[in-house]
Amino acid sequence: MKWFVIIAIALRALRRNKTRSLLTALGIIIGIAAVIAVLSVGRGAAFMVQAQINSMGNNMIWVFNGSSHGGGVHGGSGSHETLTAEDGDSIMMECEHAVAMTPQINTSAQLVYKENNWFTTLRGVASAYLEVRSRSMSCGAFFTEGDVRGATRVCVIGQTVVDNLFGPGEDPVGKVIRIKNMVFRVLGVFDLKGSTAWGSDQDDVIVIPWTSLRQTIEKSPFSKVTQLSVTVDDDEHIEATKEEIRGILRQRHHLAAGAEDDFKITDPAEMSRTSTEVTGMMTTLLTAIASISLAVGGIGIMNIMLVSVTERTREIGLRMAIGARGRDILLQFLVEAIVLSAAGGIIGISIGIFAAWAVAHSNHWPVLISMDSIALGLGVSAAVGVCFGFFPALRASRLNPIDSLRYE
Repeated sequence: MKWFVIIAIALRALRRNKTRSLLTALGIIIGIAAVIAVLSVGRGAAFMVQAQINSMGNNMIWVFNGSSHGGGVHGGSGSHETLTAEDGDSIMMECEHAVAMTPQINTSAQLVYKENNWFTTLRGVASAYLEVRSRSMSCGAFFTEGDVRGATRVCVIGQTVVDNLFGPGEDPVGKVIRIKNMVFRVLGVFDLKGSTAWGSDQDDVIVIPWTSLRQTIEKSPFSKVTQLSVTVDDDEHIEATKEEIRGILRQRHHLAAGAEDDFKITDPAEMSRTSTEVTGMMTTLLTAIASISLAVGGIGIMNIMLVSVTERTREIGLRMAIGARGRDILLQFLVEAIVLSAAGGIIGISIGIFAAWAVAHSNHWPVLISMDSIALGLGVSAAVGVCFGFFPALRASRLNPIDSLRYE
């Protein structure tokens, strides 16, 4: 029997029971759609997280305060303030591959300009902040090292702050605002950065000299900082520079041999690896859950094909009586199962692509739909048809022609 004849017979049999065929393929449709959507959204989210990590700066190393513990009480990371601006200066002097550094103090503050006010993130940094964080200005200028040494009351703001604090079309450069009742002059505005993958607005920020934050805002004589951000000349030197920084800080903090570090050193590559692992685990988990629907759909196909074999027993006997061989009957029912499963796979792929686009569009994520995921969907759906359709097809091919013709 020719292949095109077998396929034509299979399609005619499926068209004869359109509703039943659609309901049978529903499990395959849902399973394939879920797999395509999960893979596409997962890849898009991973791409966006990676882009956001890269936007934090090139060849970066971050040094954070460590955790505290004493009297049976253990604090989280950053609770033990041991880092100082002088630590950063020592890193710049002693690390061969360190090209730029800024200490950073993170807090929040209420900003006031005329009758408007806005609560936002306040950062105290050094003049190298633009180079370290790979940022640029949309207007105005950044503060200088002289402003840092003199604890000058100047600031640079993000576009979100501009939108909420100043009137439409008003130039913020040169204007005077109040931060916790202290007067600061706006030197410039950052370029647009957008939101991070975690939903944080990178333009909702105000930056001032770290010395101004300590001395003017917090009125503290100490030079403790939240973190140190260091730029390395080449990413090949990041690991070596991290070890140099560890040695410098352990010496400056007078840590004994074998004592635990009172700081934490990390870099974007480490964050990227962690993010990739977490995203991969979640994608695998969700894909496994979606695969359950494929198994259920395959069982449904097997069930319906067994019913179809029983219903068409006389037809099978008649075909065998006029010369059809067992393998012809096997191929006929196997092709029916594959066609049914593949049709469900094609519909599922279409629904999955639309679902991925809808989810990504609503969350402003990129959609990464690759051809390998589409090929995987088609391959899996065809495989389900073969695996779950083989037993009913084999059963049909082994029917006795005489018994089949007598079947009522």
